[in-house]
Amino acid sequence: MQPNIVLIYTDDLGFGDVGCYGAKSVKTPHMDRIAREGLRFTDAHTPSATCTPSRYALLTGEYAWRKPNTGILPGDAGMIIEPGRTTVASLLKKAGYATGIVGKWHLGLGANAGPDWNGRITPGPNQVGFGYHFLMAATGDRVPCVYIENEQVVGLTKIDPIQVRYGKENYDGELDGVRDRAGLRMDWSKGHNNAVVNGIGRIGFMKGGKSARWVDEDMADVFTKKAVAFIENNKARPFFLSFNTHDIHVPRVPHQRFIGKTPMGPRGDAIAELDWCVGQILATLDKLKLTKNTLVIFSSDNGPVLDDGYIDNAVEKLGDHKPAGPWRGGKYSLFEGGTRVPFLVRWPARVKPGVSDALVCQVDFLASFAALTGQSYDKRSAPDSENMLAAFLGDSKTGRTTLVEHAGTLTLREGSWKFIKQNQQLYDLAKDPGESTNVATQFPERVAAMAATLEKIRSAGATRP
Repeated sequence: MQPNIVLIYTDDLGFGDVGCYGAKSVKTPHMDRIAREGLRFTDAHTPSATCTPSRYALLTGEYAWRKPNTGILPGDAGMIIEPGRTTVASLLKKAGYATGIVGKWHLGLGANAGPDWNGRITPGPNQVGFGYHFLMAATGDRVPCVYIENEQVVGLTKIDPIQVRYGKENYDGELDGVRDRAGLRMDWSKGHNNAVVNGIGRIGFMKGGKSARWVDEDMADVFTKKAVAFIENNKARPFFLSFNTHDIHVPRVPHQRFIGKTPMGPRGDAIAELDWCVGQILATLDKLKLTKNTLVIFSSDNGPVLDDGYIDNAVEKLGDHKPAGPWRGGKYSLFEGGTRVPFLVRWPARVKPGVSDALVCQVDFLASFAALTGQSYDKRSAPDSENMLAAFLGDSKTGRTTLVEHAGTLTLREGSWKFIKQNQQLYDLAKDPGESTNVATQFPERVAAMAATLEKIRSAGATRP
């Protein structure tokens, strides 16, 4: 019997932000439960150190740096995955799965010019394999600040249509993050000073759609309720749910019941809220007696960030908490903390609990799920996805031999060695997890070999149809 698959894909959660990875200042009992009942990976990676390229690569099996215009997208961008292209979702749909995505999308919507917010919003998730979607278009700090369900803005009225624009002046009569800064309930440190929604400055300008605008404090509840409903509605057949939480991305505005749950301010409280969301999913699987044959994967889209544009005391209240654990860097970074993230796998019917040091990446989901469900696909369309099913399920301690990491430019992992093309940097992570000592001059032959391997991988993707 094919397992249900639930991917819980969080935002900006670092390797050290979870209890089972060493966090002490915040309690994460539900994430820790997945680790206790499944596999905890210590060398698992996102495809990129930022969100849009990671999400693109996860779904398509192609590193985003192979395709132009796959960086962090504005909220009004057109969809960057070609309609009809093989994705994780379309592959599982072909295998008979009900497929759904709830939460953050940030892969663009509509054609090249972007979506019609007041009409049918297409192409979108439905055109790349998802049978159901309930989304935010981009991120919580970007307009439009509305939910989208099955190609329509939720709660929109014809008498108050939505207008959205980036890179231009504000709309007449609308609150402005610069001019009206004194009235904001969360101040900004950089950017995030265009449209004001719910008392918080955003990136980009928005007018109209007042009845459809989200309330930040309720977002986790809204997304979790929709994710739970998808599971309940599809319990009688195999299903794939991608539950893409907003937490712990900025603006960090957790519900009142989570405020003060940690000593770390909004960022820590958002982690506590995220853990609650995870618990609701696990409880639903328990209630419906689906736990045993459901493959749950928990991970993040990139490493951690503290000040990401709002003044929320993330730096001041950090204490001895280490968001990236022992790794250097975080979101946007070429160092390990940019892509090495929490990664947990639980499937009680199949996976034995434990810890895995295998080198794996989210770009491998497509090939691995194809193997799991007996599906074939055109490997030219997913040139970077490798079948890591044995590693994901704990049958093998061996993962990838090489992995390309990405943050603007490229780096290469090969065993414990890390080569950063920029400025010719080489680190031995086995001896130097903090990437503090560049040993490139001591190992010139290794540098040359890894540079050649990286170039070979980079140029190989030109075969994509």
